[in-house]
Amino acid sequence: MSNFLTYVQEHQNRFLEELFSLIRIPSISADSTYIPEMQKAATAVQEALTKAGCTHTELCPTEGFPIVYGEKIIDATLPTVLVYGHYDVQPPDPLDLWDNDPFDPVVKKTALHPDGAIFARGACDDKGQMFMHIKALEVMEQNGGLPCNIKFMIEGEEEVGSDNLEHFVRANTEKLANDVILISDTGMLANDLPSITTGLRGMSYVEVEVTGPNRDLHSGLYGGAVANPINILTQMIASLHDENNHITIPGFYDKVAELSTSEREEMGKIPFSLDAYKKALDIAAVYGEKGYTTNERKSIRPSLDVNGIWGGYTGEGAKTVIASKAYAKISMRLVPDQRSEEITTLFTKHFTALAPEGVKVKITPHHGGEAYVMHADGMEFQAASKAYMETFGIAPLPVRDGGSIPIVALFEETLDSKTILMGFGLDSDAIHSPNEHFGVFNFLKGIETIPHFYHHFTGLFQANR
Repeated sequence: MSNFLTYVQEHQNRFLEELFSLIRIPSISADSTYIPEMQKAATAVQEALTKAGCTHTELCPTEGFPIVYGEKIIDATLPTVLVYGHYDVQPPDPLDLWDNDPFDPVVKKTALHPDGAIFARGACDDKGQMFMHIKALEVMEQNGGLPCNIKFMIEGEEEVGSDNLEHFVRANTEKLANDVILISDTGMLANDLPSITTGLRGMSYVEVEVTGPNRDLHSGLYGGAVANPINILTQMIASLHDENNHITIPGFYDKVAELSTSEREEMGKIPFSLDAYKKALDIAAVYGEKGYTTNERKSIRPSLDVNGIWGGYTGEGAKTVIASKAYAKISMRLVPDQRSEEITTLFTKHFTALAPEGVKVKITPHHGGEAYVMHADGMEFQAASKAYMETFGIAPLPVRDGGSIPIVALFEETLDSKTILMGFGLDSDAIHSPNEHFGVFNFLKGIETIPHFYHHFTGLFQANR
């Protein structure tokens, strides 16, 4: 296995160029304008899987974008690892805040990335991290071969809620049968302090529409006499938190799983600098639910945030109107044992009741998913920990993450297998934001580390049979 590092070093420039070619495809799943690019990206991933060593690949059609499937089965008596990732990316807007074309990757050195970081949309989320697994397959194939069976399921709708993935998984349980699911769509604490994500928050995502008069009105003729949907919407949104930043939706916290004092104390041992956190975000103070630390607020506690709000005139200059409609997109991050459908129902009931008689409210649920927690004593975590030890020289810390990968809970329910989250990004990588980036060190270290996981998991699996 010592050959892994040598091979990565010898081929790192090619690995980067191949990743850049994939990143240059603007596979934006949220925008129908990019449907041809989505198909092009799926085909590129399929070709990369074949080139790396998969003996069978296919583009599996869905009602939306295709799922790329690949496999190499070497021995039915050996364990099977299923790799999940996605080839779609977030829209790059606002473009004026990017320092370079978001789909023309450039490598720049930064304080956190002295070896350089890849600046581009999808560099970290998730093309860079997904592509590590394809290159890890090549590394194993060229250095002794696979120690177990491998399958890939790379989808194109993660950034828009994975609407068609559940149907695909339920309809293909035999094809996707595995002994562990491996995902790199999370991060780690620092380049010299690796970590493994052991928990994810769930999600309920809705869009709200508030309608007042049947047309835009002159604010001079009607101002003060007709309910202004934008004013009303902002008041309704503001009421969703109280003075302690506690969410005011009745029943919202009824099923929230509370961590014990000892569990919270263990979380408190994870290295964290509040001053560095504020400095990195250029904020004077943190904000959140009273009674909880910053790390707790963003991982083990639920949240509610407005992701976008619009209505009326927003162009250059002035236009004095009372808009007929106002809109907002709202996401709620959930924790065990909250259920996304139940929270969506509670939100809908409460938000509708907040509206005064002068307006009408429409709520459209978009997507959701459940929280996920894994235990650090399973052989999945043990194998990953051993892999990190070999490449980083230090044992990874188990951490709870505030992000959501809704399909993880679905995988456990449907495929009856555990998921290990081996992310190599950093919190500072600006995913979903302008100037998203991914360290060259992180990309190459992921390619080096992943093969070790396969070998350690195979050994533990066989020892526990």
